[in-house]
Amino acid sequence: MNRIVVVGASAAGLAAVETLRREGYDGTLTLVGDEPLAPYDRPPLSKQLLSSEWEPERLDLRPADDLAGLGLDLRLGVAATGLELADRTVRLADGSEVPYDGLIVATGVRPRRLPGEGAHVLRTLDDALTLRDRLGPGLRLVVVGAGFLGAEAAAVAWRLGARVTLLEPAPVPMAHAVGTEVGAMLTAAHVERGVDLRCGVGVSEVTEDGVRLTDGQVIDADEVLVAIGSLPNTEWLEGSGLSVGDGVVCDEYCEAARNVYAAGDVARWYNPLFGTSMRIEHRTNAAEQGMAAARNLLRPAARKPFAPVPYFWSDQYDMKIQAYGYLRGHDEVAVVDGDLAERRFVAAYRTGDRVTGALAVGMPPKAIRQWRLAIAAGAPWDEAVHTEVSPTGA
Repeated sequence: MNRIVVVGASAAGLAAVETLRREGYDGTLTLVGDEPLAPYDRPPLSKQLLSSEWEPERLDLRPADDLAGLGLDLRLGVAATGLELADRTVRLADGSEVPYDGLIVATGVRPRRLPGEGAHVLRTLDDALTLRDRLGPGLRLVVVGAGFLGAEAAAVAWRLGARVTLLEPAPVPMAHAVGTEVGAMLTAAHVERGVDLRCGVGVSEVTEDGVRLTDGQVIDADEVLVAIGSLPNTEWLEGSGLSVGDGVVCDEYCEAARNVYAAGDVARWYNPLFGTSMRIEHRTNAAEQGMAAARNLLRPAARKPFAPVPYFWSDQYDMKIQAYGYLRGHDEVAVVDGDLAERRFVAAYRTGDRVTGALAVGMPPKAIRQWRLAIAAGAPWDEAVHTEVSPTGA
């Protein structure tokens, strides 16, 4: 291959180009990014950057000299607008076309929005800095969505003295992912600090004065943050011939078409470890998948399935949350170490007859490490979880 194009200049895209160079690829390597900034880290946006503990320069994934050393054809601040599989070209917003012999799609996701104007979202550095400038003592902030992103931002805003209202359509926040009792425990930390958590409510629109609920009630706010999930950036692939369905659909090697791979938040691939198709929006997965896609593209005869145990973490107040595996769609949750009430525990997750996930709060990394190994090995639930451990329910 003489020309490889990577579309998406964030964690997955950077991991891909670095891997290609590290594995000996010395051809033309183009990295396309719609933001004008060099690749930076996104998880701190809702934590360290939003709280002003960090300044933007700390988010850079690589020093400028290291990036320059990769010898990239760097196209920043220009979005990809189309793909021609037959001609093997990527069209860019500036009207140019970039030819390729191999392509890695790493275009990530964008936030879902609500009708109305003026609400914040939290995906880019500019998003985080704009919201950070507004936060402060006495500010009335409504956060729509009590998932991990909304919960992290609410915790930071509370710490900065804001009066926070947290709205969630589900009866228990995050229950679909972590289980009812664990979800209730995590969100109790907000209620105890005076956050106005309202569950089972829908928001129809953002207004000049705050938000309007689906029952017509208006909740006044000085600022509104919408954190209701995201959509994969696949519009530029319409008509390309690639299969798109809640992401770029790939096989177990992350291949979407001949010599076309996908990685990171935009990739929906078949994970043979869990026997299902999944799309993972976590920082660790983005880097690991970028590396895997690059290796498989570069050496097709030695391809390996991408079968990771996904990992994510979250910081909320004094809680350090870590999780391994694929928790969604689980059948049972059991506390296997520590105490749920003390917010210091490890919970294991069962899907079918296997251990498929584990989540820890307030525990050292070694406490959850054995469960990662059990997930990777496909350990039977009955063997991994002792009978005296009582399930908490799903």
